[in-house]
Amino acid sequence: MAQEEKLQDLKIRLAAFMSRLDEMEPEETSVQDIDQLIQMLEELEKKM
Repeated sequence: MAQEEKLQDLKIRLAAFMSRLDEMEPEETSVQDIDQLIQMLEELEKKM
């Protein structure tokens, strides 16, 4: 994967993460939701 493609992929994934985070309601957030967010961050980390 070319550097530009990799960067674009990371931007898309980060935008999806931020969107997901913005949509969450603190009172309704479960441990499973937090686990999914952590998994998303770990995937971003691997891509870097």
